Amino acid sequence: MGEGGAGEGQGAAVDEATGFEVGIVVPKLYRGAAAGCGEVENCVARLVRELEDVGLIVERVRGVPAEFIKLSAPMGTLGRVAAEMNMKKLTYIGMELQFEWDQVGAFVRQPDGSLFSWRERFACFRHLIYSIVNKTDSDITLSFDDKEFHWTQNESLLTRLEDEGIVKLVFPLHDEIKRKQLLRSWALKWFDFTWQPIDEIYSYFGTKIAIYFSFLGMYTRWLFFPAVFGLATQLIDFGSLQWLVLPAFFFFVISWAVFFLQFWKRKNSAVLARWGINYSFSEYKTMGNELDPLSFSMADDNVQQRKFGAPKEKSIVQRNEWFGVLLRIRNNAIIVLAIICLQLPFELAYAHLYAITKTEALRYVLTAVYLAAIQYYTRIGGKVSVTLIKYENNQGEQSSADSLVYKVFGLYFMQSYIGLFYHASLHRNIMALRQVLIKRLIVLENLIENSIPYLNYSYKKYRAVHKKKHEKESPAGKSVRLSTRVEKEYLKPSYTASIGEELEDDFLELTLQFGMIMMFACAFPSIFCFAALNNVTEIRADALKLLVMLKRPAPRDAATIGAWLNIFQFLVVMAICTNCLLLVCLYDEEGKWKIEPGLAAILIMEHALFLIKFGFSHFVPEEPAWVKANRGRYVAQAQNVCSKQLLRSIAKLDAKLE
Repeated sequence: MGEGGAGEGQGAAVDEATGFEVGIVVPKLYRGAAAGCGEVENCVARLVRELEDVGLIVERVRGVPAEFIKLSAPMGTLGRVAAEMNMKKLTYIGMELQFEWDQVGAFVRQPDGSLFSWRERFACFRHLIYSIVNKTDSDITLSFDDKEFHWTQNESLLTRLEDEGIVKLVFPLHDEIKRKQLLRSWALKWFDFTWQPIDEIYSYFGTKIAIYFSFLGMYTRWLFFPAVFGLATQLIDFGSLQWLVLPAFFFFVISWAVFFLQFWKRKNSAVLARWGINYSFSEYKTMGNELDPLSFSMADDNVQQRKFGAPKEKSIVQRNEWFGVLLRIRNNAIIVLAIICLQLPFELAYAHLYAITKTEALRYVLTAVYLAAIQYYTRIGGKVSVTLIKYENNQGEQSSADSLVYKVFGLYFMQSYIGLFYHASLHRNIMALRQVLIKRLIVLENLIENSIPYLNYSYKKYRAVHKKKHEKESPAGKSVRLSTRVEKEYLKPSYTASIGEELEDDFLELTLQFGMIMMFACAFPSIFCFAALNNVTEIRADALKLLVMLKRPAPRDAATIGAWLNIFQFLVVMAICTNCLLLVCLYDEEGKWKIEPGLAAILIMEHALFLIKFGFSHFVPEEPAWVKANRGRYVAQAQNVCSKQLLRSIAKLDAKLE
């Protein structure tokens, strides 16, 4: 479908159109309220007219909580905007080139056959609606509900309406046809366990969410191997070899984790190659300016400027680089001190109370209260981290995102593991450690995670309906219901972490789970069974949340799991250390090893596992051979094209000099 669509030319693409994919929320006027005051135009009516003038398809919906403006776009409109934005798209020779609407057949189509990805379409929508400006020679007076304001020259209309509090929200809308298809083929397909339509998820939600579910599916499948081994260590009596079972399981788990992370890199590169994302050729992105004949100007002043300007620019770049490093060190120190001075005493107090509490019911209550209280603490810590990031000199959006990930994980690392370390090292109470793992990993956190979005939506829905009943225009005694899909979507919570829009918390949950099952594997080998079962349900539960309980997320561009991969690798190293400590506690407690030879054996094991960690990672190539071959072929094609363009530019320059 993709190849045929790409070759049909511009005419077929013009006929395509998106569904209603973006919604704008504005306050609802009472029926009978004036549409405008005299000659002053109503601002919502003006916004609708301007949206139609730029080529969008507009539908207004009057709902219970507000009024909604739904937007759709013909493919020709999106193509024109993509060209205006100088959007780079992948071509069939493997290079990313600036999009041209009259050369649409040269650009690679998406897995679902569409010309633009969801991220590209959403970017075009935002560019269109925010680029509506006052192009007249004077200010325009607009009104809304007896309130007047001026729309100044060259000012964005939507931005002005947001500043005035008239536009409440601009958000992506679900496509009902595709949403229901994904419900049937993904969210409700429980009997397929870990299978997922990753290409369809990518087409509908974008790269970041598709990468998350691809990782979650592979992680869950790989969990079945240590789950079977761990269950066997608990159920089978190995007789005289029983003392070797836990060390063997420990070796297996570390090797499993190393190979899993390496094979994930392979899968990640293969998936991106299938989507046409990893062939970005960043080295050629700026070549357009370099190949311009004017850039080969031999004027003496330009030569002198390049000659003497380079060292100064280099000095500025180096100064900014080291200044950014110092800022990050300062901010990380603030986070570490906050953890030590504020969070550590709180976590130790909870662990101590849990240890001295005798009744299981009270322990469950104590854990529930703790999890509820810690939500506020981590939310505050997360917001502080977000604020600190703004004062760092990070190079680009991805660098800022990675810095935030490390800071937030530090907060959650202390929250999630300090109590477990307390039970394992100070009390050596392995049974209590196992109970805490089950309660926090499986039961309570999943209940909180999956119930909060539903309760949030139910509360907002109740408030909207209750408010509607007390409006003047609402008939007395008549029931009020949310009748349209768009108003139901508006009331749903957003797909964000509790600290804000800067961080989705799905990978945070996976890293915390990975740390728990890895760092305490020897104390509770069968925990891998609980983790595997939990993740099987997590796949479908997260899919249902995205498709039913949450707004459609705004697409985010993320080709890999980024800083989370470094955290997974850090947790593998931590697991080597903590499990060696657990083996000392277990064998010393049971009296099967003397502590001196036991320590020596465990130290040897620790060094061997570190060798496995850093040695085995080089055995598995990070990219499949076909991905490397494709990239090599594309690089050769790109070099051929660029060489021809460069030769033409040199020839033109030589002709001018003659």
